[in-house]
Amino acid sequence: MKIQRHGAVLGLVAASSLLLGACGSDNNTGAGGSTSSATAASVPVDCGGKAKLNAEGSSAQKNAVDAFIQAYKAKCSNGDLAYNPTGSGAGVKQFNAGQVDFGGSDSALKAPAEVEAAAKRCQSNPAWHLPLVFGPVAIGYKLSGVDGLVLNGEVAAKIFNGGIKKWNDPAIKALNSSANLPDKDIAVVYRSDESGTTDNFQKYLKTASKGAWTQGDGKQFKGGVGEGKEKSAGVAQAASTVDGAVTYVELSFAQDNKLSIAKIDTGSGPVELTNETVGKSIDGAKIKGQGNDLVLDLDSIYGTTTAGAYPLLLATYEIVCSKGYDADTAKAVKAFLTVAATDGQAQLADAGYAPLPKAFQDKLLTAIKAIA
Repeated sequence: MKIQRHGAVLGLVAASSLLLGACGSDNNTGAGGSTSSATAASVPVDCGGKAKLNAEGSSAQKNAVDAFIQAYKAKCSNGDLAYNPTGSGAGVKQFNAGQVDFGGSDSALKAPAEVEAAAKRCQSNPAWHLPLVFGPVAIGYKLSGVDGLVLNGEVAAKIFNGGIKKWNDPAIKALNSSANLPDKDIAVVYRSDESGTTDNFQKYLKTASKGAWTQGDGKQFKGGVGEGKEKSAGVAQAASTVDGAVTYVELSFAQDNKLSIAKIDTGSGPVELTNETVGKSIDGAKIKGQGNDLVLDLDSIYGTTTAGAYPLLLATYEIVCSKGYDADTAKAVKAFLTVAATDGQAQLADAGYAPLPKAFQDKLLTAIKAIA
């Protein structure tokens, strides 16, 4: 799950008082050049406690966690964390079994079984979901002579469930009146392996398609059309070899394979995928969890009609005990997460993710501080 560059520079933008970092590994910066006000200077970090934390779970956040570990070691010289990117399901199981200090998951705990198991692991205290890592999902395509393609939720759903089969279909033409759309078959490429990206993409289609997507969600693709390929690299590479192909994939894989990126019209005009538009979507996300349990209302992201907000994102939670750790573990968990939410954010652009807007960052810091 990485965000780098597409077309124009993915610029910096104020989201509350935080400006999102420039993308890519070439250290480009956009207009303004400001950084988050929630830096180490303003947010104290109480280092100490358990010397080496253990965590496991989502592979989508692996590079982000690597950046967090570097920042943590720089801030807390005796601190470290070992992260095993075995997937969200394994992360939840290992956390609930008490084998790791926190778990990483692209989906919230399932009620009642996982929620109850987590509470038992936390000494009869609830587990909290802290959405610390965000990354956009691109609808990538290869179509000769067509740049700046615009889709909306309804049209995207019909493409990915076979309701629309040709690129010059009237529904696509209606969104792209100036484009020279060819009379060419649409070649859908989807993830054949279980994937959090697939789950989030199908959740988006279900929310944004006005009933056009009836196949449901989940980590297995349910559209019933196209050709399946394993992993993000596999779908992006396959789509890049077929004129007329379309797929859903993390942005950097689309860019690496020179796929074009569709703009998404949420009802307020076409929205290009940039750090600015991703940050605006995160900033407008609603929380459906109680108190410091920051479970996201994904419909508030996927169904947004806010002008300039890109709706197709994947969020990864760090699942932690609200209470129930021993004192040394609690201290170290709080220190690591505090660094991850502050200093660690400065590294996310290079690692390929979307840094947190200030207002959302503040919610996380409040929750982290409350861990006991």
